[in-house]
Amino acid sequence: MPPLMFDEKHIQDVIDRVVERTFRMDFSWDWPGGVAFYGVAEAYEATGNKRYIELLQAWVDEKLEDGLPKLSVNGVSVGHALIALYKATEDNKYLDVAIQMADYLRHEAVRFGDGIFQHTVNSETYNFPEQAWVDTMMMAGYFLVRMGALLGREDYFEDGLKQYHGHEQCLQDPATNLYYHGWDNIAKNHMSGIFWARGNSWAALTMAKALPLIPVTHPSFMIIEGSLRDQLAALVRLQNIDGLWHTVLTDPGSYSETSGSAGIAAALTHAGALYNKYVNLAIEGILSQIDEDGSVRSVSAGTAVMRDVDGYREVPIKRVQGWGQGLALVFLADLVRTKQRVFS
Repeated sequence: MPPLMFDEKHIQDVIDRVVERTFRMDFSWDWPGGVAFYGVAEAYEATGNKRYIELLQAWVDEKLEDGLPKLSVNGVSVGHALIALYKATEDNKYLDVAIQMADYLRHEAVRFGDGIFQHTVNSETYNFPEQAWVDTMMMAGYFLVRMGALLGREDYFEDGLKQYHGHEQCLQDPATNLYYHGWDNIAKNHMSGIFWARGNSWAALTMAKALPLIPVTHPSFMIIEGSLRDQLAALVRLQNIDGLWHTVLTDPGSYSETSGSAGIAAALTHAGALYNKYVNLAIEGILSQIDEDGSVRSVSAGTAVMRDVDGYREVPIKRVQGWGQGLALVFLADLVRTKQRVFS
């Protein structure tokens, strides 16, 4: 297998630009900031650059002055940043808020079936009764696993794993091993039946990140490892020649999309040298979409489960998005970590 080919100093310079650009954006306490700041936290932990955690701390402290807003499954994604702040500062105020968010998920979040979280957002306008969206694996499932591992809380940990297993059962296609965007438990179908790139990145990235937190003797380890293994094998065969993945993975007529590609590529870095040639191609593709000012381009706007493939094709990619900044940072941080990581 070829080695990973990148200039570590250049990657760290790009990380710095992307972080600085991210903090020139305005976020509320919701998932765009949640994903953006998860990327900032990953950049801090990979590089040790204290400015990143200081910027993050300033943002969170200002928001905490106003108190927590009404929570949702998507909104608890800011909890990833709270975990990073607690670990960096040992200040219990960040942990206390993260526990509030985890307790909301445990006791108040709407569920269906065997305890699967219904997709909810910070809006009274939108309601998705008994719908599972793959986004929840990142926003809430992975958050609960992290909280459980951090605190030794089996209730958080097992509920997080339940979300992984429930979403796999609802969303992973046994024929292609790709993840559908959503499942409607009332209609008993996958709605538009689309394999969406960013959705597959939510699944792949969070499975790859969660596995090191799960004891290999735990029954969930092999379930999640098998789901990820088969998904990655399918994904690498759909990579475009530009190093990115199409926003509809199986539709070469749809545009190449950066945020989903970054999440997928980050997951691939956790497989060791097995997928290095695909990661090398992704490095070129993703760096080509990052401007000198740190703006990550060709990122699709917030995307509901659209009605058909044309709906996904027409989602705009004009604007800089928090999730594009965050997922690019996760990938770049994982590249830096490959210099520190020992693969078996």
